[in-house]
Amino acid sequence: MARPFRFGVNLLTLESAEAWRAKCRHAEQLGYDVLLAPDHLGNPAPFPALATAAEATERPRLGTFVLNAGFWNPALLAREVATCDALTDGRLELGLGAGYVKAEHDSAGLPFGSPRERVDHLVRTVAELERLLTDAEHRPRPAQSPRPPLLLGGNGDRLLRLAARHADIAAFTGAVQAPGRPQGALQLISPETLEERVGAFRRFAAEAGRAQEGADEPGEAIELNYLIQMAGPGADRRAKVRELSAYAPGLTEDQMLEHPALLLGDAKEMAEQLRAHRERFGFSYFTVLEHNMEAFAPVIEELHGS
Repeated sequence: MARPFRFGVNLLTLESAEAWRAKCRHAEQLGYDVLLAPDHLGNPAPFPALATAAEATERPRLGTFVLNAGFWNPALLAREVATCDALTDGRLELGLGAGYVKAEHDSAGLPFGSPRERVDHLVRTVAELERLLTDAEHRPRPAQSPRPPLLLGGNGDRLLRLAARHADIAAFTGAVQAPGRPQGALQLISPETLEERVGAFRRFAAEAGRAQEGADEPGEAIELNYLIQMAGPGADRRAKVRELSAYAPGLTEDQMLEHPALLLGDAKEMAEQLRAHRERFGFSYFTVLEHNMEAFAPVIEELHGS
């Protein structure tokens, strides 16, 4: 059986404490399963934002999507994670990534490093968090045992192997650094390449003894996540993808229409697209950005419980 859908919203803006609480309550009312906070300079600090979201809501899980590992010392991060998990009564999901925006590191006075160095730091961070958060002597203690669920996001082999070994949720970016553009500017890969990346992840999970849902190999199933970049109605879907072609150079209109980054149509059409993406790629946990929160809500109602 296919894994049931889950839906998260990445909340990006903070106007005031009451506006933040009201937005979190509204997202809960719309049916979102997970309220998420990013880790970019200019956005709200993730852990206090999530602790406040927990006070304003009852049902949704709360997650980082995703922490930039280069911003964090692992021991200090373990303290933040354990504290936030305790303050949210065990509703935290910890998302981690290697980071990709050089300008933010420069602004913070932190080294950016090469892709290898950034992944090296993420590998060390995951290992230290695993050691500290599962240590019965570590204080503070997280509410969840042995630790909060771990989401790892990325696209390359090393990161996918890391996720296959350690993550409870694997998040696929579906994008790569755009050639000739500033560091951090991304462009979409093709649906076929994304499918190949998912296939590579499945092989890595099987090698690690952690099979995917529906696979023959024994092991623990890992939830697959995808971030939808645009969701909303559109009578002429092809006209819309033509407007977005600059973000996907080299992709045909048909490839863009098949891409899980773009969700276009009415609620029933978008729901059918998500069912197709779950069938093709295995994605069952989808995240939307805050500005798509309202437009996507009817899709949640359409797919509730499926």
